[in-house]
Amino acid sequence: MSDTSVTKVTSANSPEGQLGQKYLASGKSLSMRLWSEEQPGEPKPEAARDYETVGYVIKGKAELHLEGQTLLLNTGDSWVVPKGAHHTYRILEALTAVEATSPPAQVHDRDHA
Repeated sequence: MSDTSVTKVTSANSPEGQLGQKYLASGKSLSMRLWSEEQPGEPKPEAARDYETVGYVIKGKAELHLEGQTLLLNTGDSWVVPKGAHHTYRILEALTAVEATSPPAQVHDRDHA
């Protein structure tokens, strides 16, 4: 029998992570999170995570530095950060973005690896 559970997550009640992300719906092999950063600033510390990330810019602008490449992300752009890829980003103007991670970023402390 397959899993027939249904989950609804209201973002106003979503838990927040230590990095400022809001955790949205999460399944066994995929999860979503929301980023809302108002202030442009310095690049975030470089990281290489134990999960793959795909994201979409709802509004705003950021630079993604990924394995020696720089990608300018504007409203309507999407991106992929492969599992284990060294990356950082810098907010250029107030940003709202949603990301999906596989496996879920918040499981087994993967956000802090």
